[in-house]
Order: sequence, then C-alpha cells, then structure tokens
Amino acid sequence: MKLTQVDFQERRDRLAAQMGPNSIAIIATSPVAMRNRDADYKYRTDSSFFYLTGFAEPEAVAVIETFAEDDEDGYSYSLFCRERDREMEIWNGYRAGVDGAVDDYEADEAYAIDLLDEEIIEKLLSKEKLFYRIGQQPEFDARVAKWITTANGESRRGTAAPAQVIQLDRILDEMRLFKSEQEIALMQTASDISAQAHTRAMQTVKPGMMEYALEAELNYVFGQNGCVPSYNSIVGGGENACILHYVENNKELKDGDLVLIDAACEYEYYASDITRTFPVNGKFSPEQKALYNVILDAQLAAIDAVRVGNSYKEPHNVAVRILVQGLLDLGIMQGDIEEIIQKESFRQFYMHGTGHWLGMDVHDVGSYKQEGVWRTYEEGMVVTVEPGLYIAPDDETVDVKWRGIGIRIEDDIVATKNGPLNLTAKVVKSVEEIEALMAR
Repeated sequence: MKLTQVDFQERRDRLAAQMGPNSIAIIATSPVAMRNRDADYKYRTDSSFFYLTGFAEPEAVAVIETFAEDDEDGYSYSLFCRERDREMEIWNGYRAGVDGAVDDYEADEAYAIDLLDEEIIEKLLSKEKLFYRIGQQPEFDARVAKWITTANGESRRGTAAPAQVIQLDRILDEMRLFKSEQEIALMQTASDISAQAHTRAMQTVKPGMMEYALEAELNYVFGQNGCVPSYNSIVGGGENACILHYVENNKELKDGDLVLIDAACEYEYYASDITRTFPVNGKFSPEQKALYNVILDAQLAAIDAVRVGNSYKEPHNVAVRILVQGLLDLGIMQGDIEEIIQKESFRQFYMHGTGHWLGMDVHDVGSYKQEGVWRTYEEGMVVTVEPGLYIAPDDETVDVKWRGIGIRIEDDIVATKNGPLNLTAKVVKSVEEIEALMAR
C-alpha cells in the first residue's frame, strides 16, 4: 500500500488547525548531499516535509497559510518546486513541475522555486505567527531571517512580518509520534521484509564468511523488495559485537563466534529496526546460550511493559532488573541487586537505553518527557525494545570464558489498546528456533 493525497491533506488540515488564524508555516525539504567531488548520495527527502506533502523531489518548499477566523477557506497550501526542464530531465529524471504540484500533489498554488525569495514576502505580511523549523538548516535559517527583515521593511504599507516565530517541530514531531493505521501497515511491511533479510542471513552464514558478504545478503532482500537500508547496517562478528555502532563490517566471521546483526529497511519512507544475534556455526556454546537467554528474558518482559498508561521508562526498568539478576546468577557481577541498579554499575555491561521511537526516521521524532516527567505510552506510539549485554574482550574483571561476547535482541513494538503488537515477530529469536533454522 501507499499513502494517498487524502492522507497528506488530512495532515495539513491538522497542522493548520493547530496553527490558529492569520499564521504561516514554512517547511523546506532536505538539500542534496554530496558524496565526493561531483557525485551525490541518492536523494532522500526530509521526513517532515514528505509527511505533509508526499513530494519527494529536492529543492522544494511548502507554505501553509491560515486566514482570518471568519474566512471560509480556512487555509491555503502552496508548493515551491523545480520547473520542468527537458534538458535536465534527460540527465537526472522527470520532475513534477508547477503544474504537477497542483494536479498531482493538490497544492492550491505552485511556484517555481526560483521565485521563493520574491513571493514569500507577500505571504509573510500581516501574519501574526510564523511557524518554522528553527535550526534544521543553517543556510535556510539565514534566508528566513532575511525574509523577516525585508517584510519588516514594508512598514510603510502598514504591514510587517509576524511578531512571533514558533518552532514548527513542536507540532510536527508530536503529530508524527502517533501512527495511523496506514502508517502502521507500512511499518509492518518494512518489518516483514527486514525479517526475511535476517532469516536469509541466518540461513547463509558460515565460518570464514566476511561480515560484508553477510551484509550483502541483507541488502539483496531489501533491494529485491524495492527498499533501502533505513540506517547503516551493523554486522559484528565475535568481539566486534561489543562495539555498539560497529559499521566497518570488514572482518572474517569465525567458527565458535556469535554475529550480531542490527539492520533493517525502509519501505515507502517508513523504517523498521531489527537486531538478532546468532552463532556463526549454527550452535550456541553453553556460555553464549546462558547469556543469550538472560537477554531474551529481559526483552520479552520489556516488550510486555509497552502498554498504554505505562511510563516510557518502564520497559527499560524491567529489562535492567532481569539483566542484573542474570549477571549475578552467572557470576559475572557480584553484590546487591538494588545497589547495583541504584549506582548503575551494570553500565559496565549494558550502557544504552532499551529503546527509542520509530517511524519515518529510525530514531524518530517525539519528546520522551513532558514537563520533565517521562511520558506514558498511548495508542499508536511505536518503540524499539532492544536490551543487550556486551562483555569487552579486555575486561579482566570477568572470567575469560565470557569475554568478547556481545548480544542484543531488538524488535519494533506498537502500543495498542489490546497490549503490545510486535511488528517484527516473523524473525525467530529463541535459541531453539535459531538453531533449528540454521540447521536446515
């Protein structure tokens, strides 16, 4: 499925309602990013810009203007974009152009992007509030500041720039935090494809294989389904799994080691995020199995804590207690569980949080606290649950048999009125299921 223009219009309707009368919102898409010299990265539009417009081309700016309370039209939506250009389209692909912006993307008005500096001044005049994503793009910030100065120079006409400049992300981030049924369906598709990729990785890995070759198996599944990775894939064999953001993926996978894969794809601009850890040779050692089951128990309990009304922090608190008890039971840590948790001395082995918001961005927008207090889960929020343990290869406080083992297990969870919904359940994660799959 894909989102339709009805979905994007509904989002603009909600934004306009929160802006209030006589206001204007300006939102620019991402600039093209250069890889080196004259080669650029494959373009990916800004998530919040796409959220409101469905428009995926570079060099575009959306403007939403609300009118007086008694104006029946309520608001207007303008799109500034590149004009059609036959020569450039031969080189770089087709463009919607200003006509397409109206006909295909339902803008009320469309202008060539080259006219932005000229046309925006008239739109700013007499507005009471300007909503703008302050700090996202320094160069665009400077342009907006110049527009405000220019508009204020029109005071002889009895008009001026908006007196209030408000951070637009405060509204957009909160809107994006709550996923609709359509958005969850897209995330489910991304999760299903990512699950296929992880399954393929488990079935194809073997000792002597390079980490990048295993990454290629993931990318094959993503590409076959028209997707791209939603972040840089982590494929860490052995002690490399103890490096949280290991992305070099250039070492040999060795017999007897585990491999940690944190990788997933993006489908129709919606991300998934999965981590699985499994033995390169298909069989967990006793130490690997013992540590793995501690983490799995913590993850299952943390997933169950993603319930409407629970604190955002509850899954983390649940996971930490189980992880610490497991470390005590295995003799990796010594002491009193309450003291260990209070002093956070467990961070020697578990140094990150248990999850983050997920959506159009893999680390998605949305506040975690409100007025300094952890917010509670509500329907439509999507969060990752990803506890892990990492025992550094040079940690001499731990018996040598545990050193160099890094394990993380991650799934994508929707908070629903019926309890947590696991979008990524189609990839196995128990010791028995993993070993059975890899034995085929």
